[in-house]
Amino acid sequence: MPPDGLDALAGLEPDEEEFRQAMERNRRKVSDEQMKRLEGYAAEIFATFGMDLNTPGTKETPRRFIRAMFDITSGYDGDPKLLTVFETECRGEPDCRLSQVIEGPIHFSGLCEHHALPILGHAYVGYIAHEQIIGISKLTRLVRLFGSRFTLQERMGEQVADTLGAMLKPHGVAVYLEGEHTCTRMRGVREISPITRTTFWRGHYATDPALRAEFFVACGLEHERGHRGG
Repeated sequence: MPPDGLDALAGLEPDEEEFRQAMERNRRKVSDEQMKRLEGYAAEIFATFGMDLNTPGTKETPRRFIRAMFDITSGYDGDPKLLTVFETECRGEPDCRLSQVIEGPIHFSGLCEHHALPILGHAYVGYIAHEQIIGISKLTRLVRLFGSRFTLQERMGEQVADTLGAMLKPHGVAVYLEGEHTCTRMRGVREISPITRTTFWRGHYATDPALRAEFFVACGLEHERGHRGG
């Protein structure tokens, strides 16, 4: 799968229209014939594993499953609404390199690429603006763009942090993710409600413990400060 327009941001300086065109080129195009074929594969799997596909409740299950998988992984199609940024209103005041914009908890869901089972979690995203800012709702869109894929929590956090950095060139970016990986609850060790926590720091956050501590406090995550670099 080629990268979408936002994945291609790093190291490039094209304008907004170029990114829109890139996302359109990489938007998934699945024909009705392909969907029917995939439904047939799903039906074979379900029947082999014991599902009776001849009941009123299950005869459409293969079709619903394939359509649901397509919807759940919609993050591959990009989101052109993310590409709009604005000039910052900070005019060189001393706190311009310290003031944080933080959004969260942002709830997300995706599929672990190892077992194609759900990852359910939430994120906190912060940044310190330089010359540009982004609408607050766009931080939610950014998290869900990369969450709605076959992914890993570690990769998702890297993508959110790096893409926000490429879009805004801010003084710093902070991303904190908590995810429940159902692959460890439904199979394998069968842990009960396991939570995986990951942090990602860019710019000033990577070098300034006070900023990281302020980020955690603002997010209501004071308990994370001691073992997450605060």
